[in-house]
Amino acid sequence: MTRQLLPLALATFAVGTDSYVIAGLLPAIAADLGVSTPAAGQLVTVFALTMAVSAPVFGALTGGLDRRTTLLIALGVFVVGNAATALATGYATAMAARVVTAVGAGVINSAASSTAAAIVPPERRGRALAFVLGGLTLATALGLPLGTLIGRADWQVTLWAVAGTGLVAAVGVAVGLPAVRLPAASLRDRLRPLAHGGRVPALLAVTMLAFLGAYTLYTYVAPALRDATDGDESLLTLVLLAWGVGVLAGNTAAGRLVDRRDPARVLTGPLALAVLALALTPLATRALIPALVWAAVWGVAVGFVVVPQQHRLVALGPAAAPVLLGLNSSALYAGMALGGGLGGLAQEWFGLSPAGLGPVAAGVTGVALLWHLATSRAPRPSRTSRARTPA
Repeated sequence: MTRQLLPLALATFAVGTDSYVIAGLLPAIAADLGVSTPAAGQLVTVFALTMAVSAPVFGALTGGLDRRTTLLIALGVFVVGNAATALATGYATAMAARVVTAVGAGVINSAASSTAAAIVPPERRGRALAFVLGGLTLATALGLPLGTLIGRADWQVTLWAVAGTGLVAAVGVAVGLPAVRLPAASLRDRLRPLAHGGRVPALLAVTMLAFLGAYTLYTYVAPALRDATDGDESLLTLVLLAWGVGVLAGNTAAGRLVDRRDPARVLTGPLALAVLALALTPLATRALIPALVWAAVWGVAVGFVVVPQQHRLVALGPAAAPVLLGLNSSALYAGMALGGGLGGLAQEWFGLSPAGLGPVAAGVTGVALLWHLATSRAPRPSRTSRARTPA
């Protein structure tokens, strides 16, 4: 089973590296394109917003295809978009290329997650989702810092490397993944859970708010760490590696815990930890050692979010897993987009420093925690009903 899941994890690794690496390259991109750092940060915002909007639309358009074909098409679009970004000579061209890339990336994430949930038994679903999402989290642990290091001399080289990773993922999908057909769902079907029943929108709001808080700061993490790293890109890579290892550890732990405990309770502590870490950002980023500890702790908290949320959504309706996971992916990237926008506006309008975004991010994450606690009190499907529902 792991052999079948591996190409899916590789595909999400490519997407994860692409999603995260721009944040580590912002100063170089801004200088090369002749724009401010907050303006360059909007490349992250537009990428995430496009993923949020396009994932359900293109998911519906490809719903009649088997998952292998869908993934190959999406990976092709993803590779072309990254190549176009690397070749871009102006801000508008780079922005358009990021939109194209995001369309492919959004389909990859939802197709990979729904396929993983479909090819394993219910009792292994949490670990399967964690394994596939491990591609995203491994991208933060290795892809992001490695991409930042590669991009020290030329940020375009990093995007060429991401495009190459996408090609390797496509080969892996073509060779290692069987044809998996899931019930086709129209766009109306995909959005129906938002209109009927409050549980699904309530859970999606937790995902969106958690990532809105995280990306209010994370989009601008490179300039936020300038005091701790003295502008040394090798030290920046080290701090990003600490963050990524923390995310990977949190994701792995979450995958194991949600198969044994209530996923809602698994999520509560990490959200509280994220609030504390973000609130301490202005103090923790003044020197290298506290920045390393801070990055690892915050990374663990972020790494816990996605798996419990996916598990809770699938438990609500296993037969609708592709729809629900696609909506969760949209909520995640909507949060990333809004966070990048909020962080940019806070700097432009209120004169906050990048590190000063930490308390703002903590406030948003605190709202996510309170909303999560409110939704956790609502009735949940019993363990018995979940066990008897076919995947």
